[in-house]
Amino acid sequence: MTSDRLPFTRRRLLGAAATAAALAACGAPAASRPMAYGEGQVPAPLSDDALLDELEARTFRFFWDTAHPVTGLVPDRWPGVTSMASVAAVGFGLTACLVGAERGLVTRAQAAERVRRTLAFLANAPQGEAEIGMAGHRGFFYHFLDMATGARFTPKVELSTIDTALLMAGVLAAQSYFQADDPEEARIRALAETLYTRVDWAWAQQRGGLISMGWEPGRGFERFIDYHGYDEAMLLYLLALASPTHPARNDSWAAFCGGYPRTWGSFMGQAHLGGAPLFWHQYSHVWVDFRGIQDEFMRARGLDYFENSRRATLSQRAYAIANPGGWNDYGADVWGLTACDGPGDVRAADHRGQPRRFHGYMARGAGLVDTRDDGTLAPTAAASSLPFAPAEVLSALHTMRQRFGAHIYGRYGFLDSFNTSWRDESVRPTDGRLVPGFGWVDTDYLGIDQGPIVAMIANHRRDLVWRTMRANPHLRRGLVRAGFKGGWLT
Repeated sequence: MTSDRLPFTRRRLLGAAATAAALAACGAPAASRPMAYGEGQVPAPLSDDALLDELEARTFRFFWDTAHPVTGLVPDRWPGVTSMASVAAVGFGLTACLVGAERGLVTRAQAAERVRRTLAFLANAPQGEAEIGMAGHRGFFYHFLDMATGARFTPKVELSTIDTALLMAGVLAAQSYFQADDPEEARIRALAETLYTRVDWAWAQQRGGLISMGWEPGRGFERFIDYHGYDEAMLLYLLALASPTHPARNDSWAAFCGGYPRTWGSFMGQAHLGGAPLFWHQYSHVWVDFRGIQDEFMRARGLDYFENSRRATLSQRAYAIANPGGWNDYGADVWGLTACDGPGDVRAADHRGQPRRFHGYMARGAGLVDTRDDGTLAPTAAASSLPFAPAEVLSALHTMRQRFGAHIYGRYGFLDSFNTSWRDESVRPTDGRLVPGFGWVDTDYLGIDQGPIVAMIANHRRDLVWRTMRANPHLRRGLVRAGFKGGWLT
């Protein structure tokens, strides 16, 4: 998922996507610059519950409004590029439909119809080895698809194992949520089973128990390394182990965990299994309730992955308070580093007039092994940590909405990222826009950053996605095969 891991990144795709944008009418709202909260108007203070109500509803509307009316595919970003879908964003979008139905933002029937239409399109989308015209191969899907046709977006896009896993997590969440004795919901369950059971996870294992990041027609797996060590791929391995048709090898979880010792240690006063970007500590937790269940590694250390993510969240907040890079506005209530958009790969003066190097889309983060920080903050990094550190996250959300909401909070909640350290009006950012007197602001919402916000609010308040997935037999099978015990698995 991170930009430095992919052979063809989001930002490199944007040039091609901008050219193609006019070719696909995806039925989304008009793709103009998203209005911030009030273009200079300071948002009124809200209570904790009112804030979460508003943010959950606005973020849900991103998925409901921007999905293609025929295919159900979700754009990778809006409004910048409306023709390129991200299959991971589709997985988050399917999950968001559960939240919308549960909250009464749409009716259950409306949510079921949207989910069924999306699953039917994916199930019927062409699969094969051809370089063009295919949505995927061996049950996997390409990272980016054409919104209107479902075909591989460009010949540079890889077949992505992790993005397919994020899609399948949403597919299985829909399968377990829509359990009514109703033809529409029965169809959802059947389509979900078809999509999940046809993924050939074992085929993606080229080197022992590890799973490759991707594949390309004509070149195979040669350009792709394996997921090895703690990161967002926990979910990938669990779903691969769970398959009743094409499961990963029995030693896959042990192989994946083989890289753990390198990143275990103390960072900013918190002993935990580290990973710099916060999405590593969030994505798998969207669908898996890790509270009270442990694998061999966590049993030996007396904690679980939920507690591990809590410590990672607190350590990154402590990093913002310490602010070793001297970036503007960092502190106890303004923090959050993860993969997100940035001003661009340029040099410009910061808020103190000092020359700094800024970056475009990048996996920002602070951790024991690797820290990447250019002053760009992503609200999703804090918001999606809500279940791990509720008090600290709520304080950050209130602060960012109140202090910066006139520039970064709009129709679908928080824009992807912002950087108040950038103040150089003589240098034009390659992405987003410069707001005089404030700093750099992204002009897009990203599906993979919106998705964890709405799902983690629902988990924090109602255990919604966790409760739903605890009943999914596939996920339970994967956890047991990986050696998890205790808690709700007992």
